[in-house]
Amino acid sequence: MTNPGSAAEPDTFANEAATLVAPRLLAGVRRDRALTFAEHQELHGPLPSVERRWTASTSKVLIDELTAAGIGGRGGAGFPFARKLAAVAGQRRRPFVVVNAAESEPAAHKDAALATLTPHLVLDGAAVSARLLGARDVIVWTHRGESAVSAAFRRALAERPENGLRWQVVEGPARYVAGESSAVVRHLSGGPAKPTTSPPRVSERGVDGAPTLLSNAETFAHVALVVRHGASWFRAVGTPDEAGTLLVTLTGATTTPGVVEVPFGARLGTVVDAYGGLSEPVDAVLVGGYGGRWLRWSDAVNLPLTRASFRSVGADLGVGVIALLPSRRCGLAETARLTRWMAAQSAGQCGPCVNGLPAMAGAFESLVRSGNAQAPTLLRRWASQVAGRGACHHPDGVAHLVGSALDVFTDEIDAHLLDGSCPGCSELPVFPVPVVREGWR
Repeated sequence: MTNPGSAAEPDTFANEAATLVAPRLLAGVRRDRALTFAEHQELHGPLPSVERRWTASTSKVLIDELTAAGIGGRGGAGFPFARKLAAVAGQRRRPFVVVNAAESEPAAHKDAALATLTPHLVLDGAAVSARLLGARDVIVWTHRGESAVSAAFRRALAERPENGLRWQVVEGPARYVAGESSAVVRHLSGGPAKPTTSPPRVSERGVDGAPTLLSNAETFAHVALVVRHGASWFRAVGTPDEAGTLLVTLTGATTTPGVVEVPFGARLGTVVDAYGGLSEPVDAVLVGGYGGRWLRWSDAVNLPLTRASFRSVGADLGVGVIALLPSRRCGLAETARLTRWMAAQSAGQCGPCVNGLPAMAGAFESLVRSGNAQAPTLLRRWASQVAGRGACHHPDGVAHLVGSALDVFTDEIDAHLLDGSCPGCSELPVFPVPVVREGWR
């Protein structure tokens, strides 16, 4: 399978694709339903006991393994899981454990894949973490409207033997920033699902004021594998600095869109080729989600999938979204849609979001619609002014999206400034922007 528009020879990617490691998180999954508890146990083997008789030496061994594994959080920031665990363990009150399985990013589907294909792996990781911390309450956080995800976790919990933990599946508002950690604990404590300023961190004061271990569903699934197989097994794939595998959502101009599992360090072009290749020529790719950055395909195709390599070009893996934009589609028009949607997802608490994001969306629309010559200058100025000034990182994400679009789609800018439009504007939109009508409770 070839890669139209790629900067490397197609057969190079095809040869590399054949060497990608077998899946771990998605090993043995069915495509028609979730694995039952019995199937899960047969596939992965028993989990170290999470009963109250667990000894201090057992706890130390598992904590040491998790520390040695160096699991980076898979929710976007990449924060080391063992450091979160240690921060919560260092507090005095009995903690909560929260599994964040609410996929706020419209283009991402990895949490949904885990929930509907292998939910027990996620629940195992949460159960072990709770036992390590002496927690009694474990909450699985999902979004309203994600009925398949919530139902999958509830069915899985009904199958599992009682282990002294109190489980809840809680559905929160389906809003973009409602999945941010402080927004989650604020809602679980009785408030609106809106971000708050930090400090204090949720590890210090989370649900109901108690220390809270909150991590992404994929992160907990990796924990479940490490406590079974050990740190050396986990680090056998990936890179020395970023070990293991990660789930990536391929969307846009790909032959087989969906969630795939790949090792850290695999080249982007190799991953795309391994799963069918591009469906049509591509000039640009949006990495990390709607709060991520545009990259030229020629600059991105050879990048290893690591946070370090993406940072070297000013980007980030974020929530693992690789959104491939067809060459025939106008990147400015696509960005204008996403910017307007992101502006509407503001929690309405901070000036940069309330005033800055709608202004940026309007300026971008004027550039697309009428070739406003002042728009690029205004957008760059406003992007620099909103970045780093919100209670959460939402305005930063919009600034990244807008600024990178101005850098990547220079030909489209020239066309719009000259003619007020370009041929790609007549094409249908590529990436989804769901209608959100509910509030924050």
